[in-house]
Amino acid sequence: MSEHASGKDGWGSKLGLILAMAGNAVGLGNFWKFPYMAAGNGGGAFMIPYFIALLLLGFPIMVMEWQTGRFGGEHDENTLGAMVYLQARQGLKPKTALAIGSISGGLCFAITLLINSYYTHIVGWTLNYSVMSFAGDYMDHSINTGELFVGMISSPTRVFLFWIIVLIMLAYAVSRGISGGIEKWAKVMMPALYLFAIILVVAAFTTGSPVNPDWSALKGLNYVWNPDFSKLTWGGTMAACGQIFFSLSIGMGLICHYASYLKKEDDVVISSVSTVALNEFAEIVLAASIVIPIGYAYLGQEVLENAGPSLTFITLPNAFRDMPLGQLFGGLWFVLLFFAGFTSSMALYSYVTTFLSEIARISKKKASWIIMGCFLIVGFPVAFETILNKVGNTFYLDELDLWIGQYFLLILGLIEVIVFTRCMPREQQYRINEGALKKLPKPFFNVLLRYVTPLMLIVVLIAATIERINSGAMALIPGGFAEDGSLADPMRVLWVNLARVVMIAIFVAATIITRNYVKHRYGDELAANAPVKE
Repeated sequence: MSEHASGKDGWGSKLGLILAMAGNAVGLGNFWKFPYMAAGNGGGAFMIPYFIALLLLGFPIMVMEWQTGRFGGEHDENTLGAMVYLQARQGLKPKTALAIGSISGGLCFAITLLINSYYTHIVGWTLNYSVMSFAGDYMDHSINTGELFVGMISSPTRVFLFWIIVLIMLAYAVSRGISGGIEKWAKVMMPALYLFAIILVVAAFTTGSPVNPDWSALKGLNYVWNPDFSKLTWGGTMAACGQIFFSLSIGMGLICHYASYLKKEDDVVISSVSTVALNEFAEIVLAASIVIPIGYAYLGQEVLENAGPSLTFITLPNAFRDMPLGQLFGGLWFVLLFFAGFTSSMALYSYVTTFLSEIARISKKKASWIIMGCFLIVGFPVAFETILNKVGNTFYLDELDLWIGQYFLLILGLIEVIVFTRCMPREQQYRINEGALKKLPKPFFNVLLRYVTPLMLIVVLIAATIERINSGAMALIPGGFAEDGSLADPMRVLWVNLARVVMIAIFVAATIITRNYVKHRYGDELAANAPVKE
């Protein structure tokens, strides 16, 4: 196992690091979420804000987070709250930096814990569907794929069995450390993922027009890349920005966490470029060339546009059962999703495990199994709602995804950028170029990262929030009232507000815990309360 000079666990090889980082970034956001978001927001119309967000938000924040992580690792810190404190106290008084670091740590812990509380369920669904696909459970045309999916997420045995299998695998992988666990799993799963994806792309391109001469795989690709400007909305723009954050795993503290195990001389610029390239290849080239072309060829544009999150689990199985070798391709598709989801979930799991390990001063091995128990608790409402209602509603999950998967990510990213560019001296910011074969020019720091990126985040957050308020998506009583004065949908009100209470409680608790940790570690600095120069 590779270790730093301090004896801290580290990456065994550069290839392992890149594959693990790619595994962190390439997940269900690429292969499950991106296709239905693109299809539901006008195809090519969605790609316009998507690429703008990638260039102005995604890449700059990715590079910044790699350097933030390396900076934190030099101070033996592996979680974001302490890292942000260490950066902020270079330009602010330590007590002010403590507040910012505590909030950042609270947001980061809430994001990683709560995303994984429902993400691990979806990974379990993909494992379940992998078994169902190879067994041919949906290949009979008499089977309603919607009813099959609802039956799957409503079955206590299936839901808990596959979810717990996933959690046990995660606990074991993370308990083995960075090089002995996470890196080894990524070296197996990531190459297999790309291999399966390429096989499916070939299958998609050779599909032709099997159902309707007006439906074909090539027309599906045209739909992705042909923009309809009338379908551009602030909500779609917000979704595109949220997708960039979710897909690249930025604004979560995960890049910083993995990068904290780097060595001082490691090249964060080429590492960032490699991570973004592998992620976008998976999302734009592979995912967009599998799901949308196959769906378009077998089901048509209208079905694609209205499928939403059900595209993968309900809509696509209808296409697989009509495809030659559809049982095989369906199985490969869901195994691919499982690998993508598992490698991303490892990063989320590793972060909260490290947080507990450092706060409680216990071994990572012990912390990883304790965290499994935490996920059983915080993930229980996701399972309980779907089992209880038996109609496929996921109000609790959807509310978490709205706030955690979009707002919290963008807000934390904004805090990170402001602290990095406004609190750290320029020479500290330029350390991104340390060890880099290809150095970033000064306009990247002085214009893009300092002004353009934070301004774009602020504009998108404000505009999208106004749009969502006007649409009623943020109402205190979601769904409103019926004509007789009763709640229009009592179950929706219950689950949505439960999700909000859980989010607030976890954020507040994590903020307090982070604050106490930083105060314990840096008490002398805080007592002096004078900016600290590196």
